[in-house]
Amino acid sequence: MKIPYGKQWINDEDIDTVTEVMKSDFLTTGPTVKKFEDKFSSIVSSKYAVAVSSGTAALHLSAQVLDVKENSEVITTPMTFAATSNCILYNKGKVIYSDITGRGLINPQEIELQITSETVGVIPVHYMGLPADLEHISKIAKENDLFTIEDACHALGAKYKDSRIGDCKYSDLAVFSFHPVKHITTGEGGIITTNSKSLYDKLLQLRTHGITKNKSKFKTEHTEPWYHEMHNLGFNYRLTDIQAALGLSQLSRLDEFVQRRREIANKYLDFFNEIGDNFAEPITERESEYNSYHLFVIKLMDPNKRRSFFEYLMKKEIYCQIHYIPTYWHPYYRENGYNGSICPKAEDFYNRIISLPMYPALEDNQLEYVLDCIKEFQKI
Repeated sequence: MKIPYGKQWINDEDIDTVTEVMKSDFLTTGPTVKKFEDKFSSIVSSKYAVAVSSGTAALHLSAQVLDVKENSEVITTPMTFAATSNCILYNKGKVIYSDITGRGLINPQEIELQITSETVGVIPVHYMGLPADLEHISKIAKENDLFTIEDACHALGAKYKDSRIGDCKYSDLAVFSFHPVKHITTGEGGIITTNSKSLYDKLLQLRTHGITKNKSKFKTEHTEPWYHEMHNLGFNYRLTDIQAALGLSQLSRLDEFVQRRREIANKYLDFFNEIGDNFAEPITERESEYNSYHLFVIKLMDPNKRRSFFEYLMKKEIYCQIHYIPTYWHPYYRENGYNGSICPKAEDFYNRIISLPMYPALEDNQLEYVLDCIKEFQKI
């Protein structure tokens, strides 16, 4: 019984939808992408959505469209995948790390301490699917004339107070990933949501080499029907219609996926409540939060037990994971000046955490097996 920490759930309807597009006239740059974007924006309640080739591409374009450039400082958390910080470096900006709360989320009070005259923006991460304190972060950003990009790659289906993550009520842009372990998948893919028409238009152009075919935007007069202009140094970050078709089909089951994730989470929570907090503490949501549980993370009371626990689960073919090594500990960042203990709370958090299996296709008997193995480990 091999149990990963996460995986996709593809059904026959998904396959049929993709097959239908593969038999059509358009495999890319066709109508299915726009249908997917419109459906996605309607679900998260944003005005606009721009589908791209990956969550990393979405982060890169978001930083570029908000004019991150050389010497620009952008504040983010080290408790995330490397792409969150990398998107700042792609645009020659400087990453400034803010420490976290005990639940793994960026701490707004720490953000305030990091702001300088060079700070241009902040990228909070909705870690695990748990929303960051957006209201507080938004207030800080507005008071200091900073942009806010939500890294919502963990948080499709999550809610914060009266807001859906992705509606950009508290931000300029929100970014999602459709990697196979995420809430829905397009194989690889991502999307950016916004309520700004000007940002939307720029993103559309940047994902296709910075080129426009819109005559009303031409900078020189031309009447040839084939004419087009490149206005910016953009990229080929397009999503294919094949991927968009899979995304559309997956979106129809998003509520089911999130509901199942929350059912699994509740069983974990009941289990850890039953065994007490001497072994591990699960990270829980608060009243104002609705966690969509991309991950289920626990913090071990004794960090010295983590490796033996991890290896024990691996021997039992439970392929858990650690999310994440603090970004600035990666050799690339160390070699570029990020040395020493930058965020002590994040480092302590990292030393204690482990991600247990969490995905909608996880069967009840598999979950019971995971729980039984945890009980066995406690007896060792």
